Amino acid sequence: MVTPDDHALARRVAGAAGDLLLELRARLGVHPESMRADGDWQAHKLILDVLRTERPDDGILSEEGVDDLTRLEHSRVWVVDPLDGTREFGQPERVDWAVHIALAVDGVVQAAAVALPAVGIVLATDEPPVLPPQPTDRPLRVVTSRTRRPYASVAIAEALGAELVPMGSAGAKAMAVVLGEVDVYAHAGGMYEWDSAAPVGVAQSAGLHVSRLDGSACRYNFADPWLPDLLVCRPELADTCLAALR
Repeated sequence: MVTPDDHALARRVAGAAGDLLLELRARLGVHPESMRADGDWQAHKLILDVLRTERPDDGILSEEGVDDLTRLEHSRVWVVDPLDGTREFGQPERVDWAVHIALAVDGVVQAAAVALPAVGIVLATDEPPVLPPQPTDRPLRVVTSRTRRPYASVAIAEALGAELVPMGSAGAKAMAVVLGEVDVYAHAGGMYEWDSAAPVGVAQSAGLHVSRLDGSACRYNFADPWLPDLLVCRPELADTCLAALR
């Protein structure tokens, strides 16, 4: 069972971790590698302190934590990425990094928040985002990796006649679809549960199509947290996207 307080908690924790990361990033003279490591750890510690205090009976899976698999004994599990887009966080001019907080109940994300601290936004399921109309003054856009051209993005872009838009973290990419800045995010290069859980929850609450690349549902809290692929897109584009990946 999920309560309104769970949705509110996801937003509050994501926002607090984002504020902390902005403070760390603003320190002068900090080497990027030190800043990245400190950001990961400090955000992780803040998030776990709050969740363990306010939801002591829930399980937790965090990218930065030791996974002793006790979470598998719980129906309710918080899936957390304290700093998604660590590389971008270490580059002061970049804004495409995020904080992910999600609550999965029996494997299904029920409450979630994605903070985009560098642009001052928290998108969450307590107030589901409203998906903007599809723009008519620009080509369709498929968001993709900054460092490579994954086959899924390229195949979908070719099927849609869309342009590719490079961007950093998974959370930033998925939220770009939610905000109407791009139309499709497809990932096939490997990821973990904490990379997609919160973006999936927020995107679903906005009415977007969300699935694995084969069209199956995204499920969470498995012993092996590897969840290698994801599709987030405007619902009217889903059939074309999935067909392009077959």
